[in-house]
Amino acid sequence: MSMFERTRTGLREMPSNAAWVVSRALRPAEALGDAASGARDQGRKVTAAVVDAAPVGDSVEIRARRAHDAAERAREAEERAVEAARESKALADRAREVSERGSARIKEIDRETTRQVKQRVAEAQKAAEEFVTRERQEAEAEAEEQRQEVEEEVEDEIAEAESNAEASQRRAEELVEDATEALAESRRLADEAAEAARSAAQEANRQADQLQNEAKQRASDAEARVKAAEDLRERAAATAKHTARELDRETTDGGLDAYRKPELVELAASIGIENRTNMTKGELVDAITKAARRRARQGVTS
Repeated sequence: MSMFERTRTGLREMPSNAAWVVSRALRPAEALGDAASGARDQGRKVTAAVVDAAPVGDSVEIRARRAHDAAERAREAEERAVEAARESKALADRAREVSERGSARIKEIDRETTRQVKQRVAEAQKAAEEFVTRERQEAEAEAEEQRQEVEEEVEDEIAEAESNAEASQRRAEELVEDATEALAESRRLADEAAEAARSAAQEANRQADQLQNEAKQRASDAEARVKAAEDLRERAAATAKHTARELDRETTDGGLDAYRKPELVELAASIGIENRTNMTKGELVDAITKAARRRARQGVTS
């Protein structure tokens, strides 16, 4: 076979060899998806370059060099696609690690928040019981003090009335002794003195009864105050239990977004959030979440 014939045979076989190079460049690019789209474009360019290598116009060496350059570009494109795939996998692994750390942190915050809520509920119940006990003791002490004061006042008034009656009687007796010649007048004066003593004693008894009734009324008022303090303790305990139930339900029912707005307003009231009635549902969710996190941070630092 002559040199010319061998050259023509090589040119006829070149497109099939170039197709093999293109298929090598395109297979990893297709496996990598969008990250290797540039490699596919480069492969198409190589195919076009190989087609241009047909023996029309330019020399065999020029067309062979073009085919070689196209193959080099395809190889470089393949390497870039593989590198892009590696970077994509590394980024995906990092995103998964960040997601796992975030999930672990959220679970830890949920546990800490639940612990803080239970601790605050227990402290609220203890404070309410101490408040009721203190109010009861103070009310009983005030009632006893008032009763003693009234008893002392009544005893003083009775003693003063008896003293006045005794003085009046002594005066009447002295008049009887001094005025024997005026027996009738003396008896009249004695009767008047006795009547005055009886009237004074009756008045003293009436005032004593009135003071005793006032003492009973004050004691009744003290009992009412004790009952009001007990009602306050029961309401505080009920509010604390309600808050605990609501926050526990938050962690099991899918979050605050599952609540209706009236429930969110009631929950916000139990933890002291202001302007809650003017907030939207989203603002209530955000405010309650921030308050829970703030209390959790305060509990951790304390």
